[in-house]
Amino acid sequence: MDMDNSGGLTPEQTERVVAVAMDLAREGRTEQLLEFLAHGLPADVRDPAGNTLLMLAAYHGHADSVRALIRHGADPDLRNGRDQSPLAGALFKGADDVVTVLIEAGADLDSGTPTARATAAMFGRDHLLAG
Repeated sequence: MDMDNSGGLTPEQTERVVAVAMDLAREGRTEQLLEFLAHGLPADVRDPAGNTLLMLAAYHGHADSVRALIRHGADPDLRNGRDQSPLAGALFKGADDVVTVLIEAGADLDSGTPTARATAAMFGRDHLLAG
């Protein structure tokens, strides 16, 4: 889970904080998510499956949350435990606005399995990668 200073929380409490933050990312609740970051939650914290907040926000189509997480230092290329990138997830889900945000943030089109390029080709979304 990569939290250097959990503020004296027990492992169970830390796990719960991360789970709540992941739910906020899935739901696109940007302001609440930013409160967690303001109180020390790392932008690139991972859940047990290796998903980051950015991965979940991207996969669920929340461009504003993705943009905010990137502004707060989230790495747009961190892949989950299945080697999937946030960009490939957004392409798979058809979240065109999220794809645009990630490309503008410099997301790697060739990282992960499958790559964003391969995912775009599979789903007929090549035009989104042609900056």
